[in-house]
Amino acid sequence: MSSRKAVIRNIAEVPWKQFPNHFGGALSKPLVDEEGLGAQQIDHRISSYEPMAYVARHKHAVQEQIYHVLSGEGLFEYGDEKRVVRSHDVVFIPPGIEHAFYNTGLENLVFLVITSPIRDE
Repeated sequence: MSSRKAVIRNIAEVPWKQFPNHFGGALSKPLVDEEGLGAQQIDHRISSYEPMAYVARHKHAVQEQIYHVLSGEGLFEYGDEKRVVRSHDVVFIPPGIEHAFYNTGLENLVFLVITSPIRDE
């Protein structure tokens, strides 16, 4: 029998963090993660990027990611393409695809980030 338990987490109790390669007020709250909750398969964050904030171009070796935009708008770069994304748009990023995300709008860009597996090994 597993000793793991279901958890309800209040978002207000989770501090904002600026992760590496995030700039200009690109903040995230790690809501479900290995460190805080002991998650083993998935990392779930809410991110809020101030206008002009961004995450630098990068790629993942094995991780898949989903960005689900809740509000605001920004420019998503992947490979050689650039697309404006807005509220309710969903972006799927498979491993090996170089990508970056910029808040090019006038208000905060708020989106969920779901990543699996947790580690990019």
